[in-house]
Amino acid sequence: MTIRAGSLDRRTLLRGAIATAAMGSFAAACSSPSSKDGDGGSGPKGEKSATNPFGVAANSTVEAAIFDGGYGTDYVDYTNQVLGSQVKGLEVQVKPVVDIAPQLQPRFVGGNPPDLIDNSGEDQIGFLGILDQLEELDDLFEVNTYEGKKIADIVYPGVKTPGTFRDKFVALNYVMTVYGVWYSKTLFEENGWTPPKTWDEALDLGQQAKKKGKYLFVHGKEAATYYRTLLIDSAIKEGGDEVRLGLENLEKGCWSHPAIQGVIQVMETMVRQKMFVPGGSGTQFQKAQAIWSNDQKALLYPSGGWIENEMKKATKADFQMTGFPSMTLTDKPALPYESLRAAAGEPFIVPAQGKNPAGAKEVLRAMLSEKAAANFSKTKLAPTIVKGTVPADGYGSTALVSQTTMLEAAGTNIFNYMFVETYGMNTDQLVPWNSFLAGDLDGKGLTSALQKISDKVREDDSVDKVKVS
Repeated sequence: MTIRAGSLDRRTLLRGAIATAAMGSFAAACSSPSSKDGDGGSGPKGEKSATNPFGVAANSTVEAAIFDGGYGTDYVDYTNQVLGSQVKGLEVQVKPVVDIAPQLQPRFVGGNPPDLIDNSGEDQIGFLGILDQLEELDDLFEVNTYEGKKIADIVYPGVKTPGTFRDKFVALNYVMTVYGVWYSKTLFEENGWTPPKTWDEALDLGQQAKKKGKYLFVHGKEAATYYRTLLIDSAIKEGGDEVRLGLENLEKGCWSHPAIQGVIQVMETMVRQKMFVPGGSGTQFQKAQAIWSNDQKALLYPSGGWIENEMKKATKADFQMTGFPSMTLTDKPALPYESLRAAAGEPFIVPAQGKNPAGAKEVLRAMLSEKAAANFSKTKLAPTIVKGTVPADGYGSTALVSQTTMLEAAGTNIFNYMFVETYGMNTDQLVPWNSFLAGDLDGKGLTSALQKISDKVREDDSVDKVKVS
């Protein structure tokens, strides 16, 4: 997964109340002239050229700490097959990491961070806390790919946005993540079911599932906040930009917006009517997902496009995993049904104090080559930010084809929001979401808990705020 909470939402979020609240002192602790001088690190340098635009030293190594989540880490290892064609002897040494913040924050403080980090997962490090400790990556988009094309010209529009904080582009988000609701096309065709477009239709589908001895949804304890994503996506489609901006800017009462409350009420009804597989709040998230993808006890699962690859070893044969946009509350939403949340994800950062920041940028350049990007899509069943590397048949993946289909149908009606990642809220939000989905907390209690988390960040002067417009 790509952003998780608890242990999952991409697996292990910053622990403690509001993680970013402590990041101001953390950033101060690891600030130093060497982290801002622009040339980064003390490792050997090479001569810059057309094939070596960053001046990487020959026969050098890059230490890469890669989040070991839904996409694994082998796709970064794969770049070793193309790196040598540009810089002699350059090698990336991949170290899988699950708990990013707990394992890597001490290295930032110690002044010896890895050269390259996939800052993803539940324990993602808050970007604002380390912003001044990161290399800016604008120069990456100005160089040519291994195929001789300018990188800025071969990536999707807007891919810099999710990695830009306070006007500093510091995180290359590599995967084009599409968020939606997933189901088995085979199972639905066998039963004559249709993917719901509204929450009322989802309620009806839940009743039909009951008649077959099945549930509508399932959740796992570390991924309970996947339903927060579904809630927000649906509410933004229903209520428009005012919903998104209220949440992004941590406004008072933002979680009480009528569109948000309307979806929460339907979700609460589903919980009361036992449309969720019981025991999810005590079930590890991948085991919970297998109840859907392998056992088929649940019909639907909200997730990002990483889900097929994450569950490929625990998915029933001929499942034909397919996605559709989040449901709308009414049949006349502010945004059309086809609208969806989609954005570049899996943020890669280059610590300025790393030993080989130039080598780290070269690894990113290699990842953006046609060969590496196509390899990712073929093996991970998800599109990268590199355009034109996914064939029409999606390498035989129905999930990958449906992602492309959803993106095309949405057109310009694509949105995103970053407040959870920006302020490191996922871990805190996991608690009320698990309670709500277990039936131990009602909609009013969920709203209150989520609002308190937003209010705590807003009112904490030690936390830098990002104004979104």
